[in-house]
Amino acid sequence: MTQTLFGIEKLNHKYFLFIVMQNNKDSTDDETYRVRKLEITDKKKGFMELLQQLTICDPVTDDEFQNRFKELESYGDDHVICVIENATSSKIIATGSVFIEKKFIRSCGKVGHIEDIVVDSSARGLQLGKKVVNFLADHARSTGCYKVILDCSADNKAFYEKCGFKEKEIQMVKYFV
Repeated sequence: MTQTLFGIEKLNHKYFLFIVMQNNKDSTDDETYRVRKLEITDKKKGFMELLQQLTICDPVTDDEFQNRFKELESYGDDHVICVIENATSSKIIATGSVFIEKKFIRSCGKVGHIEDIVVDSSARGLQLGKKVVNFLADHARSTGCYKVILDCSADNKAFYEKCGFKEKEIQMVKYFV
């Protein structure tokens, strides 16, 4: 029997949601997961390797990572990357991002765009992807978005439906590289 416990922890003036997954009362392999925003030190915790499980992800130097991190950080709440860290191994095992589009329609409304959801292959089935999606959707809602949208493959449709999304219209793409 698996039991999941939730809590909030303050560390370095930041609050983190943590999840403790207990397999059973005889188990000694309980795992604690921290759901939080990306930090500049997360490259060393396997963040880029995790993204390679999602799509083409060329090597990024430490300087390139830090420069991109600082650029995204300058957008404040308009671009957030969520990660889940396994506190036992200090590895990033799930991630996703949301950016906020400011519009003229709907009384100058805002729309959240969820992107790049991936859970490490060793941690799939633990509902961590759902935690990331919910974190990002809650963030979009908290910034005043009237909706949050995402694109996904047909293979992932059922997962996103479990997260409360519904199919709408058609995705189109034009690649430049």
